[in-house]
Amino acid sequence: MNYPHPLIAREGWFFIAIATVITILVNIYAGLLWALPLWVITIFVLQFFRDPPRAIPHQTNAVLAPADGRIVAVENVQDPYLNREAIKVSVFMNVFNVHSNRSPVDGEVHGQWYFPGKFINADLPKASLENERNALWLKTASGADVTCVQVAGLIAKRILCYVKPGEHLMRGQRFGFIRFGSRVDTYLPLDTKIKVSIGDKVYATLTVLAEFPQ
Repeated sequence: MNYPHPLIAREGWFFIAIATVITILVNIYAGLLWALPLWVITIFVLQFFRDPPRAIPHQTNAVLAPADGRIVAVENVQDPYLNREAIKVSVFMNVFNVHSNRSPVDGEVHGQWYFPGKFINADLPKASLENERNALWLKTASGADVTCVQVAGLIAKRILCYVKPGEHLMRGQRFGFIRFGSRVDTYLPLDTKIKVSIGDKVYATLTVLAEFPQ
């Protein structure tokens, strides 16, 4: 799943094709006035599935943002997947953000957990534990444990993840996609230095979320 790959994510091709065909047919048989709202929807769907390439920072101890969006949580919590104290950094993605998910670190996938759940607003703290979610346990070469969790949102109806335990991910490598609004939680060791604050806008791969001790 590394680049190069389409600038419009494959996950959206079906939806874009359906929206485009319907809009063109309405435009032909009913006229532009009736088709105008559908053109707006088609453009929205097209922008939702954009998936631009990203340059990977050279800083080897950096933890990169796994998604585009806004920081909604930076807090010490209990990591429910690895049963440890950790720092959770949460990125909320609205419908105008890129929804491709990328690995925050270089590491081997040691575990994966999927939980069906609710579809409450992903901006709410309880979404981390109540919504549909898919968690990956990544272990870096230095032994650091990172849990990266895709969380469905209010209108997100499918979490896509393309890696399994035993595979290796590189920083910035594309590993999944969430359709139509969601969040990604990253659980980090307590000695990690956090570089973002609540309210910050972040960009997958480009933004450094945190730094591991040197």
